Amino acid sequence: MATEIETIKKYPLPPFNEETAKIKVQMAEDAWNTKDPVKVSKAYTVDSEWRNRTQFINGRKEIVEFLTQKWKSEKHYKLKKELWGFKENRMAVRFEYEFQDKYDQWYRAYGNELWEFDENGLMQKRFASINDLKIEENERKL
Repeated sequence: MATEIETIKKYPLPPFNEETAKIKVQMAEDAWNTKDPVKVSKAYTVDSEWRNRTQFINGRKEIVEFLTQKWKSEKHYKLKKELWGFKENRMAVRFEYEFQDKYDQWYRAYGNELWEFDENGLMQKRFASINDLKIEENERKL
């Protein structure tokens, strides 16, 4: 008997074409901009593997914990993602986001992500490389 987790599908499903890959990227951007850790975590497999900067995060529980802390410390978070490439069940995505820290300093973060999806359209691997740039409030783009 299949469990609920095994039957959850997150459309569009791989293998991706250009249209479905762009839809998947937009869905991720929209979810992350809600700043709702539980909602975001549901796009990942229960045993999803992440590398986020120098942190290694495993599974939905750790994803929720990580994102909860992230959005407590990154005020006014706003993200933009762009598809760079795709093949079958994998994608390369560039992104930038802006936030304000607890000292009211603004930042723009730039990065790249490599994504791998399972057959149900859930992300099973996310590897992110990110760099932060201090900016002035009047330099914000997002």
